[in-house]
Amino acid sequence: MHLTAEIEPAVAVARLAGAIAAQSRPKSPSAHLIRGRQSQLFIPNGSRLYAVAGDVEQRIARALDAGDEMELQDLLVRCGLSAPDYVDNTPLESPRLYALSLAIAQKCNMGCTYCYADQGSFGGQAKSMSLDTALRAIDLLMDQCPEGEKVQLTFLGGEPLANRKALREATAYAVAKAEKKGIKVGFSITTNGTMVTEADARFFEEYGFAVTISLDGIGKSHDALRPMKGGKGSFGLIMRNLGPLLAMQGKMQVSARVTVTPRNLDLPVVLDEFIQMGFHSVGFSPLLRSMNGRDEMGQEELSVLLENMIACGLNFEKNVLAGKRYPFLNMVNALKEIDKGTHRPYPCGAGAGYMGVSADEELFACHRFVNEDEGKMGNLSTGIDASLQNGWLSSRHVSNQSPCTQCWARYLCGGGCHHEVIAKGRTACDYIRSWLHYTIQAHERLARLKPGWNR
Repeated sequence: MHLTAEIEPAVAVARLAGAIAAQSRPKSPSAHLIRGRQSQLFIPNGSRLYAVAGDVEQRIARALDAGDEMELQDLLVRCGLSAPDYVDNTPLESPRLYALSLAIAQKCNMGCTYCYADQGSFGGQAKSMSLDTALRAIDLLMDQCPEGEKVQLTFLGGEPLANRKALREATAYAVAKAEKKGIKVGFSITTNGTMVTEADARFFEEYGFAVTISLDGIGKSHDALRPMKGGKGSFGLIMRNLGPLLAMQGKMQVSARVTVTPRNLDLPVVLDEFIQMGFHSVGFSPLLRSMNGRDEMGQEELSVLLENMIACGLNFEKNVLAGKRYPFLNMVNALKEIDKGTHRPYPCGAGAGYMGVSADEELFACHRFVNEDEGKMGNLSTGIDASLQNGWLSSRHVSNQSPCTQCWARYLCGGGCHHEVIAKGRTACDYIRSWLHYTIQAHERLARLKPGWNR
């Protein structure tokens, strides 16, 4: 594919996205062929990539097209590409906790149309986490952490700044305890931005927070999805509040997270606007499951999303080749995973090294499962329930998921977000595979055209 100085016209991008979607469909769980100026063979076992050409490429293509697994395996052996299993069917068992998210405020001042947390209350009565609960959660996180290691503490809601005092005191406690134990602690927060003050910005900078602002577009596009509880738009207020945060970024990093629905699919425009505002990074996440079923992405919308993501990715490539920073987080993360050959049997640390804590002192597989029985993992009084945790890790292992076992992308994807999959099934597999196929192509182009671009 030739990269021009300007973004490809919409028709060309749509044609490219359609071709990638067709090429990315799984033909074998053992290999996937990515055609291009330099064709590559992706081996799921270990997420290995090899350049292929000529007769070898053609023979592999014929075996894949014919579904001839025996011939394919024979070719891999003869080419020296077979290897012992990097990932087996053995699930994790009682892994050490390294990250917690605190639902520090199970309440919110906004009325987002799709909120997974049911307007911030997680289906219950609106409440704040007590400081004592927050400190006990920090003790759980740090007490078993070996000296010299690192833990991560995240504040979520609802709107976490609705419980600002407890958040600040918990942060100070975590820093003091980490220093005493000889460990490191990182902090992050996801906020809607409507309550952020200049004093908050100074606090986040002092403690080196990773700050994520939920923004679903520009102006009216954002307001339609993320109004205040009374229906008033929130975009103008957020923009006024963000100035000090964006200006102070040093130890603190401020990112924008866009939840993508059928109503805000113009991603290249949003990405460029947010980058120009000064965000450290900008990421997009499709809405696959909402509490009320509103604004979820269907197959048609996911196809449009793919086109827009690829358009953003092409802009990323052009900026990188021009020597310019272009912090499109989805692309940056995908390229890092491909570069290091990530191979994992889970999509994230949920229920393993990462858990969420509710205001009622309950432990859950992650922040999205708060108050949901499917994700219960114990409580602060009795600790992590090993039977619940290990049962989860066994059942959620990608080798126990269908149709994952037949998919070439299973160890890059890990099986998809547990929360979304349990509620809705795997509705985004085609989109995920297509995006990974494109980013593998982009990885090869950037490595060939600008060696060392990511160093």
